[in-house]
Amino acid sequence: MAEELRTFAYICPECRQTVIAQRSAFALAAGDCKIPCPCGKSTLSIENMGSMYHLSVPCVACGRNHDVFCPQEALLRRKAVALTCKATGFDSCVVGEEAAVFEAAKRMEESADALPENTENGKEGFLNPIVMQEVLSEVKEIAKRGGISCTCGSKRWSLDLRYASIVLRCADCGGVLKIPAAADVDIENICCQYTLSIKGKK
Repeated sequence: MAEELRTFAYICPECRQTVIAQRSAFALAAGDCKIPCPCGKSTLSIENMGSMYHLSVPCVACGRNHDVFCPQEALLRRKAVALTCKATGFDSCVVGEEAAVFEAAKRMEESADALPENTENGKEGFLNPIVMQEVLSEVKEIAKRGGISCTCGSKRWSLDLRYASIVLRCADCGGVLKIPAAADVDIENICCQYTLSIKGKK
């Protein structure tokens, strides 16, 4: 029987290359693991704490390392788990099955391409950071009340931050809703929305 493997992906904040590596479930359970970028300037660390894993995640969006605590069941069993930068909403790292992680890594790369190089704590990562923050806040409020869904019937979705917009993507059919986040009128428009509907592909 083949040994169960978990795949990890993150984008190095220093050289901006995507780092993808696999670790066995046995190795993750046995002790601490490190996944360094080949450039040697960033490292994803995974510490086994029993029922939880503590991860130190390099973040290309804000340039910092995030301390994330993930339940053992989620890290070892779920198809894919996205670890998100709280400051920007950017998925800093994805853990899961190989195919799902490679697909998520492509989305991470697309979002990272919109970030200018040499950003200082992410302050210049968006066309209009203030508008982006306000629009993102409104999207999160809509999400809290369960107001985001897809026309295919799903309520599972992911969020990607772009240079001048927020993209909601249905986790089941892959449908996309692009929300502009660059001008003051974009704040007005999102504030008028009680729900958000992703256009499904089914």
